[in-house]
Amino acid sequence: MIDLLFNIIGMSGTVLIVGAFIMLQLEKLSPKSLAYNLTNLFGAILLLISLCYNFNLASFIIELFWIAASIIGLVKYYTKSPSPISAK
Repeated sequence: MIDLLFNIIGMSGTVLIVGAFIMLQLEKLSPKSLAYNLTNLFGAILLLISLCYNFNLASFIIELFWIAASIIGLVKYYTKSPSPISAK
């Protein structure tokens, strides 16, 4: 039963990451958007959780990098200066 739980957690993370990438390719999300970065972050966290049960070093490391990249994107999103309103 616990195997199934961790497989569901891992597959949910996969769906989030792959779904975000597909939406990016379909130009439904911007790579700088909050939604894209949050989706990638939560997907990577879910995959990391599943890897704590079925450990794989290479996958664990790539998920750490995926989380770091998502956090960088979120920091940039929240620290960017607002775009000026152009006068007509």
